[in-house]
Amino acid sequence: MNNCFILLAAGQSKRFKSSKHKQFISYKNKPLYEHSIIKAIESKLFKKIILVTNKKMIDVKKFKNKVKIIKGGKERSDSSFLGIKYAKKLGAKNVFIHDAARPNFSINLLKNISKSLKKNQAVVPFINSSDSIKYKNKLGYFNLKRKNILKTQTPQAFRLKNILKLSENNKSKVNDEATLFINQNYKVKFIPGENKNNKITYVDDLNEQKIFYGLGFDIHRLVRKKKLYLGGIKIPHHSGLAGHSDGDVILHSIIDAILGSIRKKDIGAYFPNTKKYKNIRSTKLLKPILEMLDQANFYINNLDINLICQKPRVSKYRNRIVESISRLMNLNRDLINLKGKTVEKLGLIGKEQAIACEVIVSIAKYD
Repeated sequence: MNNCFILLAAGQSKRFKSSKHKQFISYKNKPLYEHSIIKAIESKLFKKIILVTNKKMIDVKKFKNKVKIIKGGKERSDSSFLGIKYAKKLGAKNVFIHDAARPNFSINLLKNISKSLKKNQAVVPFINSSDSIKYKNKLGYFNLKRKNILKTQTPQAFRLKNILKLSENNKSKVNDEATLFINQNYKVKFIPGENKNNKITYVDDLNEQKIFYGLGFDIHRLVRKKKLYLGGIKIPHHSGLAGHSDGDVILHSIIDAILGSIRKKDIGAYFPNTKKYKNIRSTKLLKPILEMLDQANFYINNLDINLICQKPRVSKYRNRIVESISRLMNLNRDLINLKGKTVEKLGLIGKEQAIACEVIVSIAKYD
């Protein structure tokens, strides 16, 4: 099929409340409009992509002549009409018209639309409303049935000859091309859209969840006649870990990982080798660090632990250690992963003279 993808990026973003138009705001490390171009190219459904915009000096060389830029109009419907007319010059038979403010659609949606367009003159994706909808008129307020509410999305696809004719005869401002067909009682094929294909309208809609990471590492020698603590619990073993505290390498690594994720200093800066912390249980050291994380308005979304030792065997105590960490950190155990690693009897660890641990934690900020 001879398809053309028309990307509308000429809006004034009046509701976006920013000095920069939203279609050019950086989103997931790219200008917002680029996400749609990349997906259109990767779908391999289009001979040409038309970017309709009023912004000057947009560099599309990276797309290797697959994108043509044309000047947009004052209203969305004006820009759409300009894109449709240009698509006709390119000899397109079908047009997919998309808003640059919707970067999160999938290539699979494009393919579903294309498939449906083979038997229909207009194809529009939609989702049902999950909210209770009220309608107001002069007589008062009325409840509408959610199952009858269609929230239409873009891309919307059309036979070019049909949409061109309707656009030429249109004299009013419309919010999408499906409106032109519905106003003239033309048949529109509505297909399931995608919940993630949301439209970015306000600055708050761009609030991406930022993930931060922290790395922790600790190693201690094993010494006879000392209790072994790992992950906050006592493990039966012939030796324990030497250290100013109880030497719990797992909790020490977790502490350092958390401190790293919020860009603080290391564990020694907060708990130095002074009399105050002599032989202290590491569970007591962990608590104020978790409070620090909470005060910074962050939460943990993943905790990955490598315990490096010849013995004891991690598999034997994994569930107990994970349960202990879960309890100490008030963290769902499904977010905690503990792996055991040996070193093939190499070095101090291989000779059962030391135990080491490394931890990676990822955190995100509460809204």
